[in-house]
Amino acid sequence: MEKTSEKNTATFTHLSTLTQYIVPLGNYIFPILIWSSYKDKSEFVNHHGKQTLNFQLSLLLYTLVLALIAIPVFVTVFLQNLPMEAVFNDEDFVIRNFDFQGNIGLLTIGGTAVVLFGLLKFVEFFLVIYASIKASNGEYYKYPLTIPFIK
Repeated sequence: MEKTSEKNTATFTHLSTLTQYIVPLGNYIFPILIWSSYKDKSEFVNHHGKQTLNFQLSLLLYTLVLALIAIPVFVTVFLQNLPMEAVFNDEDFVIRNFDFQGNIGLLTIGGTAVVLFGLLKFVEFFLVIYASIKASNGEYYKYPLTIPFIK
């Protein structure tokens, strides 16, 4: 049975990832600080700290892959539809000249990547809350689809 202080520390390790909405990179900085301070003192906190960091690093990898898909697609579609007269002759750029039908396949791929990113962030929020509840109850928890970077 884990002590209350261990459960609280493990819970705060998970919840500290939500600081990403206030502090840039807070979802890495604060869990690392908490985990590195307590990893040698408690196996329970060590487990939850590793899980938290592995989950955040996995999400970073998934986000980078989705960005590497979406950004080139949207840039390509934009550049294909950019009228060169507007660029070279300082004419006004009008968006109604876009040919969306000719690029529907690319736009579908890019849109799917953006939607998957949104779902990833939505699911992340609820999984962090769920992991926090599990830690506060003294239970071990493993995030789904997590790559074990830290063993």
